Amino acid sequence: MGIVATQSLKNMITTYLGFAIGAVNTLVLYVHFFKDEDYGLVSFLLSAASILMPVLAFGVHSTIVKFYTAYAKKDQDSFLTLMLALPIAVIIPATAILILFYDQIADFLTTENEVVAPYIPLIFLIGIAMAYFEVFYAWARIQLQSVMGNFMKEVFHRFAVTLLLILFAMNWIDFKAFMALLGVSYGLRTVIMMFYAFKLKKPRFVLVFPHDLSRVIKYSALIIVAGSVAVMILEIDMFMIGKMVPIENVAFYAVAIYIATVIAVPSRAMHQITYPLTARLLNEKNHVALEDLYKKSSLTLFIVSGLIFLLILCNIKQLYLMLDPNYSKGLYVVLLVSMAKLLENIMGNNNAIIYNSDYYRLVLVLGVGMVVIAVVLNTVFIPWLGINGAAIATFIASVGYCGAKIYVVYKKFHLQPFTRDSAVVSIIMIVLFGLFFFWDFNWHPLVSIAVKASIISTVYIMVVYRLRISGEVNDLLHRFLKIGKSRPE
Repeated sequence: MGIVATQSLKNMITTYLGFAIGAVNTLVLYVHFFKDEDYGLVSFLLSAASILMPVLAFGVHSTIVKFYTAYAKKDQDSFLTLMLALPIAVIIPATAILILFYDQIADFLTTENEVVAPYIPLIFLIGIAMAYFEVFYAWARIQLQSVMGNFMKEVFHRFAVTLLLILFAMNWIDFKAFMALLGVSYGLRTVIMMFYAFKLKKPRFVLVFPHDLSRVIKYSALIIVAGSVAVMILEIDMFMIGKMVPIENVAFYAVAIYIATVIAVPSRAMHQITYPLTARLLNEKNHVALEDLYKKSSLTLFIVSGLIFLLILCNIKQLYLMLDPNYSKGLYVVLLVSMAKLLENIMGNNNAIIYNSDYYRLVLVLGVGMVVIAVVLNTVFIPWLGINGAAIATFIASVGYCGAKIYVVYKKFHLQPFTRDSAVVSIIMIVLFGLFFFWDFNWHPLVSIAVKASIISTVYIMVVYRLRISGEVNDLLHRFLKIGKSRPE
């Protein structure tokens, strides 16, 4: 777990830096300088581009990670050449479809909000930039170098948005210029990632198909569905809110989702390195090491994300006192989505095991079913309950999807992520939640949040450390906080 712990920690730091910048954007700059409908439009545009991304990437970003280590060195260049070319095979016909059926696409996307219409081409261009960014990021990850890519993924574009919002606040650019430059920032991010990836491994274009081509193409095609499922579970709610109710509701929902998504940061950071490691262990058929990685990644993520979960839920009422009252409509969204994100963390490297194995087809079927359920539930609940209805739909779909994936790994690999230590962490969280959720200081909300967060963090960390629940967590605490000597493995 050495390389996992080291790069995961670096990734978590850069990811939280990105989230901190994003928090300034989401909770301060957007809220204070954009009209609700303008902020909702930006959120809708990025959600639509994110939904489009897996299709335009043709699943290549996952295919690179799964198959690269399975090829002999002499065949790796032809394989990577194919991976660079495959997305173009989708982007060219997709561009033709957009041009030929532009009016019909515009009518579909502007059912409730006509303000979306001028920005449909921008959705497509950002989708392309996102797709090739993920391809180049995967190129770096197979070299077990994920930190730079994680910085570009989590920090770069958020910092660019901060600069654009400041320019907008100073009246140096208008909203249309902001949107155009937003697209430029995503394109620039992709170009920088390309140069970094090619620096790690210089491309040698070999115009010969790699062996086992049909298996590679089949996997890529199916991963389009898998990637679309994963993204749609995250983004379909905002997309459907923008189609079914006034677009300012997307802004209220986006703020709530952003707060809840902070829980996912440790998982996102660890997955950048556990995905290629898991693929290697599966290719080597190292079942013992795979089980060890599964349980340790689950427990580590549960401990870290559990603390974040407590900090969010125990301070959420005070946080909303600092925002415009309209945004408090998202309180229950935070509660529901936070619980779903916590479960995703507890799964550890479950996704990596499935998508790098021969059983990914099962999850594709389940995933499509979950998306259908999410769409149906959103269709029913959004007109009735607004953004709370979208949160209920997302919660049901996400929890069901996570449970199904845990079951698949258990049935096919006889592996499950839970240990007795997982139960201990659960008990600690329940006790601390009961102690601190209903206890608020009658001070300024920011001061109250800082004091309560400090108390909760101190108690949680000390209990976890003293009980020696996780050797990996204790090692990190010992190394960076200098609070004692960790338990030997």
